[in-house]
Amino acid sequence: MKVLIIEDDPLHRSYLNEAIRAALPECDGVLEAENGNTGERLARDLRSSHIVMDLQMSQRNGIEAARTIWKERPETRILFWSNYSDEAYVRGVSRIVPAGAVYGYVLKSASDDRLKLALRSIFIESQCVIDREVRGMQQKSLGNVNGFTEAEYEILIDIALGLTDRAIAQRRNLSVRSVQNRLQQLYVKLGVYQPLGGQDDDGRFNLRARAVAVAFLRKLLNHSALERAEADLSAWVARQPRD
Repeated sequence: MKVLIIEDDPLHRSYLNEAIRAALPECDGVLEAENGNTGERLARDLRSSHIVMDLQMSQRNGIEAARTIWKERPETRILFWSNYSDEAYVRGVSRIVPAGAVYGYVLKSASDDRLKLALRSIFIESQCVIDREVRGMQQKSLGNVNGFTEAEYEILIDIALGLTDRAIAQRRNLSVRSVQNRLQQLYVKLGVYQPLGGQDDDGRFNLRARAVAVAFLRKLLNHSALERAEADLSAWVARQPRD
């Protein structure tokens, strides 16, 4: 068994290399990639089926790299090793995991023993391992009353990209009224009807802009999420018929 590390920090790559060799005596080789682009190429060329990957990298983030790798080889086992448990990252990973895939999401703040346990569980025992903090965020985003449905999250992304109600309706195959209803639900859950002073909304706020600002503050959105969304939007625009 060979393990591929995809991590742009050389100190973290060195630490992972040692952790993998200590946790997996069955491993007969550890390969390293300094960014997502190189990682994708090595995964493809070497047919790597065991990968430890950072999420936030300067060139080609982990979500995009994992999406490509899983599209080509859905049986690949990936352990995401990240500083972040933001909802934007958790949703990003949840959206790309193939059905039945074995994967993990462990924070870099986890202990050495926790990382080693995750490595063995995923790569040897075929068990998914998700840190408690990340699991809590997953459960929140999947259904509690204060969480956001996937449909509401899509509307949030669309207004962050600057789309009008009519454009959102066209893109999501909805009526304009349905878009407006989902926007109202989104505003309620984000609390943007209550300005900073706690008084009734008197028109001082642009609700769309305020919703996006609150979403960033609450880490529902981040640069990586919008970067992916912008690419998806460009592809959608390119498919639209020209007048």
